[in-house]
Amino acid sequence: MAALKVGPVLGLEGEDLYTVCFSTALEVAETTWQLGGKSAKCRIIAETPNSRVWRGEQKITVPSGDGGKQVPYQIIIDGAAASDRNRRDEWGFYVPGKTEEARFAYGSCNGFSSLDLMHKTEEPYRLWQEMAETHFAKDETPFSLLLMGGDQLYADSIWTEVAGLATWNKYSKKEKEAYKIPPTTRNQIDLFFEKLYETRWTDPSMSLMLASVPSVMMWDDHDIFDGWGSFPETMQDCEVFQYIFETAKKYFETFQIRSRFNKSLLEPDGAHYAFKTDFRGYRILALDNRAERTLQQVMSSAQWEKVIACLKEDTKAHLLVLSAVPVVYRDFSAAEKAFDATPWEEELTDDLKDHWRSKNHEGERARLIHWLLENAQIRNAGQMGEKYKTVILSGDVHIGCIGVIHDSKRNCKVHQVVSSGIVHPSPSRLQWIGIMTVTNDNTEFLDEDQNIRISMLTPFASDKYIRQRNFVTLNMGTDKKLWINWQSEGKDTPCYPIQ
Repeated sequence: MAALKVGPVLGLEGEDLYTVCFSTALEVAETTWQLGGKSAKCRIIAETPNSRVWRGEQKITVPSGDGGKQVPYQIIIDGAAASDRNRRDEWGFYVPGKTEEARFAYGSCNGFSSLDLMHKTEEPYRLWQEMAETHFAKDETPFSLLLMGGDQLYADSIWTEVAGLATWNKYSKKEKEAYKIPPTTRNQIDLFFEKLYETRWTDPSMSLMLASVPSVMMWDDHDIFDGWGSFPETMQDCEVFQYIFETAKKYFETFQIRSRFNKSLLEPDGAHYAFKTDFRGYRILALDNRAERTLQQVMSSAQWEKVIACLKEDTKAHLLVLSAVPVVYRDFSAAEKAFDATPWEEELTDDLKDHWRSKNHEGERARLIHWLLENAQIRNAGQMGEKYKTVILSGDVHIGCIGVIHDSKRNCKVHQVVSSGIVHPSPSRLQWIGIMTVTNDNTEFLDEDQNIRISMLTPFASDKYIRQRNFVTLNMGTDKKLWINWQSEGKDTPCYPIQ
């Protein structure tokens, strides 16, 4: 029986367009996606040093009404069903009915920034197991879509695991910037990312969920390495940084975006991976805040043009926006200003400059907020009954929380939901005290007339900040409220209804 190296990983690129991605040995010449009685040949989308990566896509007939269906599938190689690394050779996923309320799961920060954290965590993938138990429970509606908001894996160990980079680390800053990467180190970097995807996505519960629930994913810095895009220009542009970025980008595009054939990309030939897809009364818009990030910008003018065009559309749907770093969160600007005036500014740049409220990104943040409010006003204009929700989904900060942007003049709101991390531990009590000391969550006004108010909210049955590992479920209730439930390791059961 042929074995898959990575996957299968399901994807969604439209109301009825489902995809699958997986890798095999290099010698495999043909694969087929056998799904619900139909078969479709898969195409090669990439090759890595030791594997061949495949993509399959099929349109699924959506059941009419509010009843869904289960769709079984297999990957066929040489006439036989291929198995994954957990020896499963058959999977299935749920397709909700045309008028059924879809159920979503959202998670981020799926890994560890250090081996020390990994060793101190008793059950690293406990929340993936809980998500799988919820999905397959007989009395629960299965998840229709899995949203992943960044750091789907952590590549930070590249600096110690790649021998050539371990040597490079010892050089002076000037020597690092002038360094030319030898072919052996380039090969080591490629092998590192190949191994990273093959080993980090093989946990039994995690791999089962990736194979059983279609996902959409957008990356963040740890998918490349910590702080990518928030370093000084001379380091950002040096050959080592750029080669790691290009390699990480290749693997991200292959396994998380599932190639440039992805039908939901806003600009298939662009330098960014922003995408949108419509699904059961929702529009999902993912912002790529890493591919073009520098200390001066979060998104390029080309990406902004596509995002604004999307937000100008009068789409009668709820809007879910993926922004890896929270748009509404605690304010780090005072700490940033303090460090800007010290000799340690450059060393700590990537930690503070990553936030949307960093002084260099405040203008872009305001622009994004205004366009989201404008879009909310457009979608709700003339509506007599249900109001369409606008929700930003973020991760990055290893804390769960919720905030709101309220525009009293336009009479509309944008909510911000943070879920982080599904695997990465939350800050320790001492670390959190430090964060609280150098930041604040005071109410913010975005305009001089104080029409646009930005503030943090407190979830029900919880403290304001959820300092346990968590993921989020999103369910539209019969009360027409979008219920946000944080599934966390703590004793509390945080939730919040978005009206």
